Amino acid sequence: MIRYGLCVALGLICGSALADYSAHPKAGDLLETLRSDYAFDSEALKATRAALIEAQRVDKLIQRERTAPERTWTWYDYRPIHVNPKNIENGQAFVEQHQATFAAAEKRWGVPGPVVAAIIGAETKYGSYTGPHRILDSLATQGFDHPTRTRFFFNELVEYFVLCRELGFDPLEPKGSYAGAMGLSQFMPSNYRKLAVDFDDSGEVDLWTVDDAIGSTANYLVNYRGAGKGWKRGEAVVVAARMTGSIPDSVKTNTKYPSSTIGELAAAGIRPSIPLADDTPAGVIALEVAPGQMGYWIGLQNFYALMSYNPRTFYAMSVFELSEAIANNEAPQ
Repeated sequence: MIRYGLCVALGLICGSALADYSAHPKAGDLLETLRSDYAFDSEALKATRAALIEAQRVDKLIQRERTAPERTWTWYDYRPIHVNPKNIENGQAFVEQHQATFAAAEKRWGVPGPVVAAIIGAETKYGSYTGPHRILDSLATQGFDHPTRTRFFFNELVEYFVLCRELGFDPLEPKGSYAGAMGLSQFMPSNYRKLAVDFDDSGEVDLWTVDDAIGSTANYLVNYRGAGKGWKRGEAVVVAARMTGSIPDSVKTNTKYPSSTIGELAAAGIRPSIPLADDTPAGVIALEVAPGQMGYWIGLQNFYALMSYNPRTFYAMSVFELSEAIANNEAPQ
């Protein structure tokens, strides 16, 4: 990538249709946070302000974020986005092509290769589409002007400028998703800084390379929620639920974290299809598999590790099903 200072200077020369976010009422808060919390000196702040002048407001990115399929579609419409013959076939080829890297990542973190591959497949179609939007535009638009999530995206904009300084990126150059996610595995800037790893020993952490994306995704699943709260080596992800009646009102479904234990669910008439200890953290997953037809599963800690990547039940279940199809070498249908 072209380095920070040179590209900011070039951006000032080239110009484009701009919002000039340096004049936004919250721009001062951004610069002060970078100064006080991250020790940006006067030159770094000047470069940041110059980047904000070049940033563009792109309103359609806010609309994309608010109407993402995992938020607004039905499960039976959403599932085929990720669990489809092409994704299965390409996932199998991706695992085979990078078998040594997946094996090394599984040895280190305990996350099976097909699970990591399924996330990369869901995020960027195995690296074939990492996003067309400038990260600066995505995060400035959403961090300054999103109607409900400005705090989250503002913090990510701060993290982005810090990341650019740490890695020597020009903030005008990297491209990614409408939400500001980057690379094959689509990390937000804060997660890039905390959880991305140099898995190919190149001396750089580059999520646009396959090896770093594979290692970083595995590391994310294990460590995002802290020691012992992420992916557990060798354990199941989700199992079918055996019901003795309808789900009681006291049992929550489709939560972001385990809301019960296996013992508590059993007392409510909901049992797993395989033997599990009563004190195992768990939650009930309820999905409309066809119009008017519900399906029920029990999510275990590894399922909620997938949800840490994207806190939507649809997303985690589709990644799980895609990973199972890849792992079982299922013929695409």
